[in-house]
Amino acid sequence: MALVHRAQKGDGAAFAELVAAHYDMIYRTAYRWCGERSDAEDVAQEVCIKLATAVAGFDGRARFESWLYRVTLNAVRDLQRARVRRGRQVAALAEVSPAAAPPDQEDAAATSQLWRAVRALPEKQRDAVLLIYAEEMTHAAAAEIMGCREATVSWHVFEARKTLRGLL
Repeated sequence: MALVHRAQKGDGAAFAELVAAHYDMIYRTAYRWCGERSDAEDVAQEVCIKLATAVAGFDGRARFESWLYRVTLNAVRDLQRARVRRGRQVAALAEVSPAAAPPDQEDAAATSQLWRAVRALPEKQRDAVLLIYAEEMTHAAAAEIMGCREATVSWHVFEARKTLRGLL
């Protein structure tokens, strides 16, 4: 928290340290939501740029990491909305993470199809599923990031499962 306070006061070295400490989390989150490395890199860079001014607005009511997840998810949504406005679809062909890829091609195809379907879910359902299953967060941590109650996260996950059963 001291690092955040120093960055809020304009300490450039503290800001650089803050970005370095959280860049992997920002990139990983963007990658899981976008599904493409180049998009994740664009989002991560955008978040780091936004962070320079947005850190001043961090009020400490939530954990910094939870707040940063929200900033990152908003940047992902901005990218996706921009693509839709231009009439292009975001292709979600990448695996959730290279280490999680099953060795069997059939399993890899099924996993890829599942995560494509997850990325096509309504926003709140997609966010809940990705936070719980891809980021391996608790429902409480996901609720903090999503800005809702834990029961609401559970409901979104339940609804997502019903939707996914119909899609797959």
